Amino acid sequence: MLENKNVVITGGSKGIGKAIVEAFIQKKANIIFTYNNSEEEANSIIEQNANYKHLLKAYKLDVTNSTEISTFEEYIEELIPNVDILVNNAGIVHDDSFIFMDNLKWDSVIKTNLYGCFYICKAILPMISSKKGGSIINISSTSAVKGAPGQSNYCASKAGIIGLTKSLAREFAKKNIRVNAVAPGFIDTDMIDTDNKKIQESIREISMKRLGKPEEVANVVVFLASEAASYITAQTIVVDGGRV
Repeated sequence: MLENKNVVITGGSKGIGKAIVEAFIQKKANIIFTYNNSEEEANSIIEQNANYKHLLKAYKLDVTNSTEISTFEEYIEELIPNVDILVNNAGIVHDDSFIFMDNLKWDSVIKTNLYGCFYICKAILPMISSKKGGSIINISSTSAVKGAPGQSNYCASKAGIIGLTKSLAREFAKKNIRVNAVAPGFIDTDMIDTDNKKIQESIREISMKRLGKPEEVANVVVFLASEAASYITAQTIVVDGGRV
């Protein structure tokens, strides 16, 4: 169903992003994924899939840098005729209590998580064929809806992604481009300190009593990218194990 589809994934070298890349590899898609500071991890994905018979490329990109994004556009156009699927996963955290949240921490998270999503959508949307249609999946967070102390910048950025997703979905539905968001809860990645007392308390709030796995988020992304989700757009799919 997704074999030979052209997929662009930002933030694809670690955690949820890596799981998304691996999920599309299983579907035999043509994949270009980006990384920023995780070159070793990105190269490891390429090396582990050296015999992959479809396109698999890693590209270093700062999603907040307009010059780098322009060069990335040219790179994509040299490799594939169009983009079928875009996954915006690149994101960072800089937590602090609101009283001590300085402008740098606020701006860096908003710029990477929200502006980065905007910039990449702006660059890639013209590459998605209105005849064939396509799918955009933006990675948000349950924090966008529930909020989280010490994460005002992160929560605001991820809430903005949900708003952007709904707006783009309505605007581009006439071009057969579906736009959805996925909102993971607590997922077992290097962004989560499993020994943290607050995390342990949060796990008790999860109906399934465990952290989610990155591949469980990736499976939802692949579903939304596929024709099985052909009548789903403007939605935010929560993947949080039933957190209450």
